[in-house]
Amino acid sequence: MKRTTLLILLLTAFSIFAQDKFKTNSAVINFEASVPYFEEIKAVNRSVILVLEPKTSMFTCTVIVKDFQFKLDLMQEHFNENYLESDRYPKAIFKGKISNFDIKDINETEKEYLIKGKLAIHGKSKEVDIKVFIKKVKDGIQIISDFPISVSDFNIAIPQKIVSKIAMTANTDLIGVIRSDEEMLLTYK
Repeated sequence: MKRTTLLILLLTAFSIFAQDKFKTNSAVINFEASVPYFEEIKAVNRSVILVLEPKTSMFTCTVIVKDFQFKLDLMQEHFNENYLESDRYPKAIFKGKISNFDIKDINETEKEYLIKGKLAIHGKSKEVDIKVFIKKVKDGIQIISDFPISVSDFNIAIPQKIVSKIAMTANTDLIGVIRSDEEMLLTYK
């Protein structure tokens, strides 16, 4: 009986780490481009898609630009129509490879990794290196990161009359818990 239980536990643990992809469509990105003494410029997007392919160490993050929510409707309108032009450029996408990544090394202890990849925003792409922190949590694998995004790197035009009211580098952070397809199915049963 003990051998059977141990065998089942080992097979279950192995199957979690033998999945082709881990993903979520409910990761969260926050960004802030505020400057002191002016209106706070913050937004949150709670519908970010993350995909990790353990065999290749490939990581993808897809963001629907219109899903960013601001405190003020007018700020959200300006963000979508004037700055990010979300009708013309509806998505921001990051694709990269996690350096020295092996899914078998993921446990409850947070580990720092570097992802080298390409960030595409507003029709322009740039090679970037992003630090991420990865660990196993109860619901799957947690990924946390924070990184700056420079307005000038992505040809985002800020009118001269308000340039002093907006930071030219947005502080951005990401948090998400990814799960295998099998784990997602078990959750919905």
